[in-house]
Amino acid sequence: MRRFIKAIVLSAAAALVCAPSPARADGYVNPWAGVNFGSNVTNGRSGFGVSAGGMGGGVFGGEVNFGYSPSAFGTVNDFGNNTVIDLMGNVIVGAPFGGQHGPGFRPYVTGGIGLLREQIDGGTVFKVASAGNDWGWNAGAGVMGFFNDHVGLRGDVRYLRAFNGNFIDGFNNLGLHFWRTSFGLVIR
Repeated sequence: MRRFIKAIVLSAAAALVCAPSPARADGYVNPWAGVNFGSNVTNGRSGFGVSAGGMGGGVFGGEVNFGYSPSAFGTVNDFGNNTVIDLMGNVIVGAPFGGQHGPGFRPYVTGGIGLLREQIDGGTVFKVASAGNDWGWNAGAGVMGFFNDHVGLRGDVRYLRAFNGNFIDGFNNLGLHFWRTSFGLVIR
């Protein structure tokens, strides 16, 4: 399943990069690695994923963000194999200092809605496997800095939260929610 998800994400990112776009569009792909922290997840647990999007006219744009967090709720002994997957469609607003081409940086804010999937496969805390798909939202801010026309770095912090409070059959009545800080390469 993991290989299938990775193949889908990489195929979508390649299609986005290779697709023809208007001359004024500023498209990008951002593979990233991050650290999750906050209420439901064990602090310091890693995650990774990819974001792909575009900025139409330089300031307003949209992106798709996919994240995968293995062992988000703790060790295999306590929670078995457990994961959180998020797939969000976001609006992004950012001002390009230095222009849309060449070196420069773009601080931005972003937010959107999508799917949060949590899965726990047993362990000493949960004796029975459980999984849930929830609609959720995310909001965050960050900066993209470019060294030249095509390559740069991106870092951001986001808050992710499920709309409902039925996280894994009542494990936490507040619903799934956590913070993520991420850093990665950005290619436009």
